[in-house]
Amino acid sequence: MEAGARTAVATSGLTRRFDGHVAVDGLDLEVERGAFFGLIGSNGAGKTTLLKMLTTLLPPTSGSARVAGFDVVREPREVRRRIGYVPQLISADGGLTGRENLQLFARLYGVERSDREPRIGRALDFMGLADVGDTLVRTYSGGMIRRLEIAQALLHRPAMVLLDEPTVGLDPVARSSVWDRLKELRARFGTTVLLTTHEMEEVDSLCDRIAILHRGRLVATGSPAELKASLGERGTMNDVFVRYTGGRIDERGAYRDVAAARRTSERLR
Repeated sequence: MEAGARTAVATSGLTRRFDGHVAVDGLDLEVERGAFFGLIGSNGAGKTTLLKMLTTLLPPTSGSARVAGFDVVREPREVRRRIGYVPQLISADGGLTGRENLQLFARLYGVERSDREPRIGRALDFMGLADVGDTLVRTYSGGMIRRLEIAQALLHRPAMVLLDEPTVGLDPVARSSVWDRLKELRARFGTTVLLTTHEMEEVDSLCDRIAILHRGRLVATGSPAELKASLGERGTMNDVFVRYTGGRIDERGAYRDVAAARRTSERLR
């Protein structure tokens, strides 16, 4: 699959194996630039493994992937320059203030010294954190931490941001606040957003298109409306999930995924 001018992600036969277990199996996927794209599937379906390959953190076993027009294996530095990544586990340091966390990430991303403070100020303001920028992150609510982590990922002005379970462990109000910032991010800057989630309401509210993974394979793609309509007039995203995943959590790899989610949930409370 060739990545064209309007393509943010293009994979062809993308595969990752771990000691005989196939986590991602011959994946062909395309994400348009500027899209809000969701990945859903049971625990162990391969979502996080896919994100790690797209962010160059994990090499494919076979196949290929291009992100922002660059090959993740041959051109990883170019890929990393053009993406922001928010992992499921907490990446902000609770012992630092929000501003100090952003200063650290600005240095890591190579933001010019003269431009760091203006960018940090704009990032805090955009994420609704200007009033707490000089407060220790360990005093933040879960939603505030997530918004800070998104701000960290955006400091170098990436064309694309990838988020792994961005609202896990958040209450409905905090979740809605993160959604609003992500919608505004795409509306104001045309940023491509790729996220994994188990929240069907999140898919319905945010995503233009989704891909459903099951046991490492792509089993369905389409808009939420298209996939719901394929099941009948009263189809819901929960129905879609059950239809394509069998309605049960695949036990393979589930312990690690659930443990990570619980640790994150505890730290976001």
